[in-house]
Amino acid sequence: MTVMVRPLAGSEWPLYRALRLRALADAPAAFGSTLAREQDLKDEDWAWRLGLAATSGRDHALVAEVDGAAVGLAWAKFDANDPQVVNLFQMWVAPEGRGQGVAAALLAEAVAWARSRKARTMQLGVMEGNEGARRLYERAGFRAFGTAEPVRPGDARLEQAMRLAL
Repeated sequence: MTVMVRPLAGSEWPLYRALRLRALADAPAAFGSTLAREQDLKDEDWAWRLGLAATSGRDHALVAEVDGAAVGLAWAKFDANDPQVVNLFQMWVAPEGRGQGVAAALLAEAVAWARSRKARTMQLGVMEGNEGARRLYERAGFRAFGTAEPVRPGDARLEQAMRLAL
C-alpha cells in the first residue's frame, strides 16, 4: 500500500467534485456546507473553484491516493483577513482509505505547504464528537482555542476551533 498526497490540478475539477460530494454524503455532520448546496453547483463553478486554487498561490487543494485510487481530500487556504494564517478545510478520507495514514499524510502536506509559504499559524474547525479527527490534530500539535460555536447560525452542531503555531 502506497499513500501519495499531491495538489489537484485545475483541470481535475471532476475528480475534486466527485470527492467533495462523496465527502458531504459520507460525513454530513463533519462539514459546514451541505450535499444539497454543493450538488446544485454547475460544472463551471467547480472548474472555476479549482482553477482559481491552482493558480492563486493562496490555496493548496490536495488529493490523497492509495495505490492510485483517490481516497482523500483537504484544502489549505490563506485567511482572507490575516495573511499569516492558513485555514484547513474539507479534510476527509473515504472509508476504504481510513486507518492507513491517509489523514495524517494530508495534514502533513497541508502543514508543510503553510510553513513553506511562511504562515505563522494554521487553524481549522473540528465538529464536537469527532474524536478521531480531534486526536489526529492534537497529535500534530494543534490545540483547541476559544469555545465551540455553531457551524452556522441556527445549526445545533458545534465546531471547536484548533490552532497550530508554525
